[in-house]
Amino acid sequence: MVLHVRVLMRLLEARHLIKEYVTGDNRVFALNDVSIGIDTGEFVAIMGQSGSGKSTFMNLIGCLDVPTSGEYYLNGEKVSDMQGDQLALIRNQQIGFVFQQFNLLPRTTALENVELPMLYAGIPAEERRVRASARLKEVGLGERMHHTPSELSGGQQQRVAIARGLVNNPSLILADEPTGALDSRTSIEIMALMQKLSREGMTIVIVTHNPEIAEFTNRIIVFRDGKVQSDLPNTPSDAEKELLNYPLPDAEVPS
Repeated sequence: MVLHVRVLMRLLEARHLIKEYVTGDNRVFALNDVSIGIDTGEFVAIMGQSGSGKSTFMNLIGCLDVPTSGEYYLNGEKVSDMQGDQLALIRNQQIGFVFQQFNLLPRTTALENVELPMLYAGIPAEERRVRASARLKEVGLGERMHHTPSELSGGQQQRVAIARGLVNNPSLILADEPTGALDSRTSIEIMALMQKLSREGMTIVIVTHNPEIAEFTNRIIVFRDGKVQSDLPNTPSDAEKELLNYPLPDAEVPS
C-alpha cells in the first residue's frame, strides 16, 4: 500500500511580535508577544473585536508596518528588519491584497485594474495583458474584462480585486473584510472562490468580524487585547453547497 502524505511547508513565521505605541506617559501594546506560524496552502481567518490587535497583525505580516520588536519571516526571509523600498518590493512580489471596498480605479476597465501591480513591477505591456486576462478568466470574468467598475456588481468587483491580488503570482493573499460590503449570497460566492484557490495551494489569510464567514476557512485565530486568545483548526463549510440556500438575484449587473 502506498501512502500519499502532504508535506506542509512553513510560509510565514511570526515570533514574539510586539507593536507598541507611546503617547506621553502612556504605553499601549497593539500586539503583545504574538507568535504564529502559517503553512503554505492554509486558509486562515483572523478574528477579534475592535482594538484586539488583528488589524495590526495583518499590517505586520503584509509588510505595511514593522514591529517594535520580534521577528517575522516570509518564505524563509527575515522581513521584520526591512524598511522602505525593501518592504515595497516584498509587497509587490510576494503578497496580494484584497480589501473590503475593492479599491478599483473607477474609470479604467477590469483588465486595466488587474494590470496595475504589473505596471509597478515594470512588466511589458503585452505580458501584462496576457496575465491579467488569464487571472480574470480564472475568477469567472472572462466576458467582463473590458467593463468598468460601475458596470459590474459588487461581487464582480471583488473578483476583479482578487484577480489583481493574484496577478503577480504571490505567495500569500491577505484579505481585509473581503465580504464586508457584499450581500449574503455574493459573500458565499467569494468564499467559494477563495476555497478553490486554497485547494489549488494558495495561502490565504482573511480578517473578518463575521463568524459565519470564518467557518469557510480551515483555521480560526482569535485575538484579544493584543494577544492570541485561541488558535484552532476548523472543519470548513462547503461554500458551493451553501449557495443552494440562496436564490439568485433578479438582476446581477447593469445592462
